[in-house]
Amino acid sequence: EVLEQLTVELKVKSGKDGRLFGSITTKQIAAQLDKINGIKIDKRKMELDDAIRTLGYINVPVKLHHEVVATLKVNVAEEA
Repeated sequence: EVLEQLTVELKVKSGKDGRLFGSITTKQIAAQLDKINGIKIDKRKMELDDAIRTLGYINVPVKLHHEVVATLKVNVAEEA
């Protein structure tokens, strides 16, 4: 329930049309979640089909237990 309430914000450099220089991985999401909220989650528990390559909000399923899946909101914003 705590994860469902959170939004992890990552600031990155982007080019035209909101495309990122590089991509956002589950490792970066897990590191930011730990840094800001103090919640440690193994990056392998995040079920992201492919790395994030665009700006905006993305819902990332997190498998906490074999029957429990939470949805973590990730906001990829442009770095000023």
